[in-house]
Amino acid sequence: MNPRMLLIPAVLAAACATAPVATSRASGSAAGGPGDYFPLAVGNEWVWDDVSPQLPEGGRRSARTVRIVSKTDDGYFRDNERTDLRADGECVRDRLRRLLCKPLTTGNAWKSVVSASSTERYEIVAVGERVEVPAGRYDGCVRVRAHNRAGPTSEHVMELTYAPGVGPIRLETWAIVDGVAAPQIRAVLRSFRQPPPSR
Repeated sequence: MNPRMLLIPAVLAAACATAPVATSRASGSAAGGPGDYFPLAVGNEWVWDDVSPQLPEGGRRSARTVRIVSKTDDGYFRDNERTDLRADGECVRDRLRRLLCKPLTTGNAWKSVVSASSTERYEIVAVGERVEVPAGRYDGCVRVRAHNRAGPTSEHVMELTYAPGVGPIRLETWAIVDGVAAPQIRAVLRSFRQPPPSR
């Protein structure tokens, strides 16, 4: 699983702003569809901070900017890293995988076959979460966990948290070898910018 593929559509709502989406903690579901949790439009821009645990003490934290620069003829939004994303009635997807699928309910699971030897398994593990990142505090978030087996006793795990009206706001990955988890990548949203609507 390539964590870059999930950062590409760099989508996080305006810094310190939230777009409320109704959630139901009792039923473990969130209102709205996948596209409401990953707004795709030309000009949307997300800036991410790398806060990975392996950075040296006092080490420089790099920033990564993802901007949607165009829309392809077949309806995908392309970012500055040449990743294509699309939201339809069922899922937000790139060209190989389904990243967030309805129903937005805890326990909903799906698979994406990304090659002959690689199948990624996704599951919604939380809805209605409140998450704070440098860009602000967001309510009604949905957290998705993905697994990809790397060998007989190892796998890669990724968790991606989506905020309504913003998109992904937090990304964490781990390598699990012989049952022991080692944190790898951690990135948080610093800012999200949408161009003003055209008149």
